[in-house]
Amino acid sequence: MQTRHIFNPFEILFLRLDECPIRTHKHSFFELAYIMDGEGTHNINGNDFRYKPGSLYLLGPLTTHHFTVEKTTSFVFVCFNNIYLKGITTGNEEQHSPENWMHKLEYIFQSKQDQGEIIRNERDKPLVAAIIAGLAAEHEQGPNMQKELVQQLINTLITIVARNITIKCDAKTGGDTIALQIINYVHLNIYDAEKLKAENIAEHFNISTNYISEYFKKQTGENLQQFIINYKLSLAETRLRHSNMRLNEIAYELGFTDESHLTKTFKKYKGESPAQFRKNIRGNDQTPKFKVA
Repeated sequence: MQTRHIFNPFEILFLRLDECPIRTHKHSFFELAYIMDGEGTHNINGNDFRYKPGSLYLLGPLTTHHFTVEKTTSFVFVCFNNIYLKGITTGNEEQHSPENWMHKLEYIFQSKQDQGEIIRNERDKPLVAAIIAGLAAEHEQGPNMQKELVQQLINTLITIVARNITIKCDAKTGGDTIALQIINYVHLNIYDAEKLKAENIAEHFNISTNYISEYFKKQTGENLQQFIINYKLSLAETRLRHSNMRLNEIAYELGFTDESHLTKTFKKYKGESPAQFRKNIRGNDQTPKFKVA
């Protein structure tokens, strides 16, 4: 299977096709695929989804996909890699640091990418269309394109994607506002072990420490600590797949006691050690690995 790469921090492609020239493939980068007009089918990880004008898809590294064009289609592909992510800064404010952007994007790309269109909020669709139009206008400028403006448009698009993934979380919680807030709290504080303690989460949401896990499980089907562990392990998988971080570095960043604690937990839930997981992944794929900020 073909694996595509990009060699610039970001690339934007505008294509109008009667037939997709590339069959099932995967990338070593992140991609947002937008349909300006046309109809057909988008296969993501073996699942078929009908696409139409205004459809936006989120594709992370190693996601397999291809398009089957039924009516001439205008595609916009916004591709970006870790170099782009590391370069995202706005002033010196902590919330805009490259590291925090990377953490925010990890939350986005941990979402299921084989569930079709990413935009669930109807009010966001005209906004997405306007951003795409802005990108197209800048693209037509050729050498005079303002890269800073393009980056701001891409960052805004990413923020809209994040908001719509929150809507997906809302569906998971059955619409329970507090459960959704707890999920968002965990995502936001996943690197802060102190804030993830049950008593601190309970205090933050004014819920009894003895009841919060039961409450969370009632709303989501999963107890709170299990949810936290699963999310940490999904982040560990991302690092094992896409970075050269050592196991002790991953353990430290994700709040495990030490490398041994990470290995024991990973093996318990994944059926193999982190080292074996990485070895198997790299044995099956030769895409370049990057250092996570």
